[in-house]
Amino acid sequence: MIESKSLILHTATRFLLPLQLLFSLFLLLRGHDEPGGGFIAGLVAAGAIALYLFAFDVPSTKRMLRASPHDLFGLGLLLAAVSGIPALFLGKPYLTALWWELEFPFFGEIKLSTPLLFDIGVYLVVIGSVLSIVMTLAEAE
Repeated sequence: MIESKSLILHTATRFLLPLQLLFSLFLLLRGHDEPGGGFIAGLVAAGAIALYLFAFDVPSTKRMLRASPHDLFGLGLLLAAVSGIPALFLGKPYLTALWWELEFPFFGEIKLSTPLLFDIGVYLVVIGSVLSIVMTLAEAE
């Protein structure tokens, strides 16, 4: 079982994990207009969680995640598949991109889209698959 006894790694991980997850969300949301998106954001998030795994151990990483990597994978696959359904109701081909503009009192105008839903699905699939592999390897050791 992988576990580091390094105080420096433990401390650095506690500071870096939230920063890396925030950066992964930035990459996820930026991906519609600029380079980035669900895949690279998922890799950054999985890397952050893998760092936590190396600093601590598998059981504490599972407690921190609060969800199984397999569940994340399944939820991501479901979101990616469901993102194409709204286009079918409008008589368009499956996975045609659609956008909605919603007005909220305190936040102002927010744009939601099916590509964003698809990217969130890809994000969760990448996190789930990478963490499944890394945790399986860590548990086997």
